[in-house]
Amino acid sequence: MCPHAVPDPLTPSPPSPLLSLSRTCVLPGATQTGPHHDLITLIFTTSPTPSAPSTELLSEVIHSFHKHCPSLTACRVILVIDTFDRVSSQNRLKKGTVTADGATKFAEYKQNAKNLIINEYSRRFDKEEANNELTVAEGEAEYGSDVYAQQTNAVPLTITKTRNGLVTFIEPDQRLGFGLAVRSALRLTETPYVWVQQHDWSLVSDIPLTSLLDIMRKTDADPNSHPDPLSGLMPNISVPVQYICFPSTRMLSYATSDHVVQFPALKALTNLYKQSFSLHSPETDVSVKIPLTPMFFWFDKPHIASTGHYLNHVFPNRLAMMRGAFIEDTVGHRARTEMKNGEWIKWACWLYYPDEGKQLVLRHLKGRTWRGTDGEEEQILEWKRLNALKQHRKQKHKKL
Repeated sequence: MCPHAVPDPLTPSPPSPLLSLSRTCVLPGATQTGPHHDLITLIFTTSPTPSAPSTELLSEVIHSFHKHCPSLTACRVILVIDTFDRVSSQNRLKKGTVTADGATKFAEYKQNAKNLIINEYSRRFDKEEANNELTVAEGEAEYGSDVYAQQTNAVPLTITKTRNGLVTFIEPDQRLGFGLAVRSALRLTETPYVWVQQHDWSLVSDIPLTSLLDIMRKTDADPNSHPDPLSGLMPNISVPVQYICFPSTRMLSYATSDHVVQFPALKALTNLYKQSFSLHSPETDVSVKIPLTPMFFWFDKPHIASTGHYLNHVFPNRLAMMRGAFIEDTVGHRARTEMKNGEWIKWACWLYYPDEGKQLVLRHLKGRTWRGTDGEEEQILEWKRLNALKQHRKQKHKKL
């Protein structure tokens, strides 16, 4: 395990189980004692949005946590508040450009976002302690080459933490982009797993987080020790689960989609490994089955991942991610190419697959265009006004 990934202090990790080639993998052993939310850190990323200074977008996501995955409101949280690069006449948020009005509102939005997280996550500790005992440190996010002395290629970071370390805020002096934002948070993570969350994806179905973490813990192994499943060495292969993504609209029925079936190697891997992992707890004598199918991409949308695996494979060095880049636009495509070439085990990416891939789990809130409830209502009224004016002009033209 990467030194950045801290092992669970409660119990030693169990040995990796062996997988048979059946459709159900039975993972023996009791469920982890102690709260599972202590095994995972929520990495929440946000950036300039048309709905600022309102935090309604973040609140919608947190509300979906309460409804569909309450553990995500009780775990450690790192909020990365990314900034913009330049001011222009039009928003181009993916390129780091905002309007003058957007820049002004973003300053207020940053404070509002921090207040929201403090108030929400203060349930686990005394609110006065959270508000009054904040520590501030400096850091940096390096990237690209450093061969020339005049090129530092590093973004200064302001890191603010509550005294107990349960809440952390990262604020860069320059725009990081999603990739460097996630890496900066991973370096501060003290749990073996992370939930990576963009600010405009909400949950619409229940997430069995406890079971998913149990699967990841009990199938954890060195990916380099796994033979190629297409080489003929298939009996008793242990299968790591290092990354689990969740179905959005475009990922429904993923296992039978063109992303898989048009590629013989990926189709073979799906036929071999798509299964329900069966978990049994001796304390409750209850068994649950968690359906997963191999995923052949590393998406940015909400996912669970091993902290050590993330740092070792997605961010092995400063050249792995440039400032302003997205993981799925860079590493995601490289990972898919390697998976096509027989290295899926190296990445160990899976998709949660309830109801044979027919059940939607994520909903995109379109943070780059959504203006908040009030802003959307104002926009609708403006459209109605313009449409009425257009109809009036048509009627007037007919009379002439």
